[in-house]
Amino acid sequence: MRTAATVLSLATAASAAVKGFNYGSTFTTGAAKMQADFEDEFTTAANLEGTSGFTSARLYTMVQGGTASDPISAIPAAIKTKTSLLLGLWASGGDTSFANELNALKAAIAAHGSDLGGLVDGISVGSEDLYRNSPQGIQAGSNVGAEPDTIARYIQETRDAIAGTPLEGSPVGHVDTWTAWYNGSNQAVIDACDWLGMDAYPYFQDTMANAIGQSGALFSDALAKTTQAGGGSKAVWITETGHPVSGDTVGQSVASVENAETYWKDVGCPLFDTTNVWWYTLQDASPDTPSPSFGIVGSDLSTTPLFDLSCDDAPASASSAIASATAATSKVSSGTQVGAIETGSSGSGSGSGSSDDATATETASQGGDSGGSPTGIASSQASLEESATVAPSVSASTFYPGATGSAGVIPVPGNNGTYVTSAAPPAASGGSGSGSGSGNGAGSAASPSTTSPSVDTGAANSLQSKGAFSAAFLAVIGAVLAL
Repeated sequence: MRTAATVLSLATAASAAVKGFNYGSTFTTGAAKMQADFEDEFTTAANLEGTSGFTSARLYTMVQGGTASDPISAIPAAIKTKTSLLLGLWASGGDTSFANELNALKAAIAAHGSDLGGLVDGISVGSEDLYRNSPQGIQAGSNVGAEPDTIARYIQETRDAIAGTPLEGSPVGHVDTWTAWYNGSNQAVIDACDWLGMDAYPYFQDTMANAIGQSGALFSDALAKTTQAGGGSKAVWITETGHPVSGDTVGQSVASVENAETYWKDVGCPLFDTTNVWWYTLQDASPDTPSPSFGIVGSDLSTTPLFDLSCDDAPASASSAIASATAATSKVSSGTQVGAIETGSSGSGSGSGSSDDATATETASQGGDSGGSPTGIASSQASLEESATVAPSVSASTFYPGATGSAGVIPVPGNNGTYVTSAAPPAASGGSGSGSGSGNGAGSAASPSTTSPSVDTGAANSLQSKGAFSAAFLAVIGAVLAL
């Protein structure tokens, strides 16, 4: 069922790619964001100096913090500020949790109807669930990921939920690391998706040369591999990427404002007019500053960024390398409600052809994890939160998405999804930031029976993997059960 608003959106936006940021559901204190908070963030993003405006928001959950299944207050904020939405449904909490996500989605549609339908860029079912469903995570009983068949089923349930509503026909996909997409055992999810959301962070790829000058080649290779995994028939959207303005050095990659600007110009600028992009992130230091911090504004929400966001002086060489990778992807504009996906070439694009590009290809094919995510460290905007919502029961598998808190039980990069804790758990008054984890593995041959890349955990050396996993896991479970 199409509304006039939806049709108008398609007609007027067909020539423009979507540009936006990722938005968590809580602050670093664990307090849930309210409508006014989202309005402030969306308005700031739309008026950033040096840009034409970042007017889309990717959400990790449909559920408002502190509730069981109330719709997230980002939705009325988006309607008021005319911000388009990549809606997200958290998919790693089990069937009961996902039912709450669907209930929140249905309630949002009932409350806002065509006002919401005209703003939806797409719907993401899950975020990095396949990555977290690693052999290490399964062996430890962490239960923070999901099987590919489960995600595929949830995708169909989401389509069923929006049938006959103003959101019918909205493209439905899944977000994961590029290494998860390149793993053939996740084909069921690829087949179920209208589009593939790729998370890629050269900053975390410390098993190969990852100095800032190599970031463009590493990103290009990740994009080419994801496109190849989609067989050329699936649009690839960039759902998370960025470089930290502060934090530790990982491999050869230095976290600094200068390097964040370089990454923006080398990787972001060539993408912004051609590919749907949700950058990580507008602000993650609110009120506390995580380490590393990826926010392009500091602790004070301001339209004046920490570095120059203009693309006028983006290096031509970087643009050429990224364009080579994006040429194989489908250009999907903000008028994506039609779900039309071009079926161009089969992902022949690649990076600059440097030795680092070849290394990235080899690592991915071996099953090594080199597509890290900031949600796996003590950063703010995170893909997991301990419980910003009211869960029907508390267990090791009850986790919720989208926190912006650095306090709490926070997974940090381990060996391909092995988690350690970096902070004590917070009080049970609200959601806290934690993350999905996309550690950096050197890579041994992946078993075709596994659901995510299998790596030699002894060879992986990531940012904060010094703690013993078993003790850390018990600490996580103890903290959850104490809520």
